[in-house]
Amino acid sequence: MDNYLTLPGWVLAVFQSCLYIALAPLLVGWVRKVKARLQNRRGAPLLQAYRDLYKLLAKEARVAHTASPLFRAAPYIVFTATWMAAATVPLLVVDLPTAAIADIIVLVGLLALARVFLALAGMDVGTAFGGMGASREMLIGALAEPAMLMAVFTLAMTAHSTNLSSVIDYHLVDGFVLRPSYLFALGGLVLVAVAESGRIPIDNPTTHLELTMIHEAMLLEYSGRHLALMEWSAQIKLLLYGTLIANVFFPWGIGRGFGAAALGLGLAAVLAKLAALGAVLAVGETVLAKMRLFRAPEFLNLALLLSLLGLLSHVILEVGA
Repeated sequence: MDNYLTLPGWVLAVFQSCLYIALAPLLVGWVRKVKARLQNRRGAPLLQAYRDLYKLLAKEARVAHTASPLFRAAPYIVFTATWMAAATVPLLVVDLPTAAIADIIVLVGLLALARVFLALAGMDVGTAFGGMGASREMLIGALAEPAMLMAVFTLAMTAHSTNLSSVIDYHLVDGFVLRPSYLFALGGLVLVAVAESGRIPIDNPTTHLELTMIHEAMLLEYSGRHLALMEWSAQIKLLLYGTLIANVFFPWGIGRGFGAAALGLGLAAVLAKLAALGAVLAVGETVLAKMRLFRAPEFLNLALLLSLLGLLSHVILEVGA
């Protein structure tokens, strides 16, 4: 590839991380639009999520008089940690300079950091709903993280690495085969993504009923730019899991070079895969109802069981053979 068509690695890494911020509201708007069409409604414009964030960023942030400095700092910490976690997942190409930190352990650690500060912020003001949402969030996180780790470890055992960039590159070079172990792992990771993103049937991001809230219950005391950062973090988290599923289990189209052709193909491929995943999510949220909170552990136990079956299938059918 000619040099003038090749971008420096660090510039591309920064561009890819910024692309997560830019595309996250678009994915949310796409899911809302598809849901509206499935329900015979016109729905909000596709770019409505951007307008909502702009409106919140322009408003003054009001803080309760009982809030501590942690309450004010939490939105920035949660946003930064979630953004850094998303940046570890290859979006357009692999083998970037940031590939050294693109490890599944780092990803889970950054998401856990964001979850802890989100829960602390929910409890900081001292309201009943904030504490209730924080306890529910930590319950779901404690059950979801092992299932997520086990699902990705199934692919990591094939590539002999927990680095996401290495896993994707291995499947691109040697050819990706959807093994039975991968199907179990994919099922487990999809269930984890639904729970961690606060989507139906675990949570309803548009609910106004406090007793059923999980994520939204921790944000009731936020306003203005603080609320915008929290909402934006949730949107980035949804895009993170969508990209993880799309590029790790279906790596077709992601580039292995820094050329313009590889970048264009990678962007087109990831947009197509995310659009398909968003449509599937919209269909699922249309046909399913929100389950009771006490059934959420059963939902995540199923995710852990599927991930465990995927790991055991890999050991028995491939390593054992």
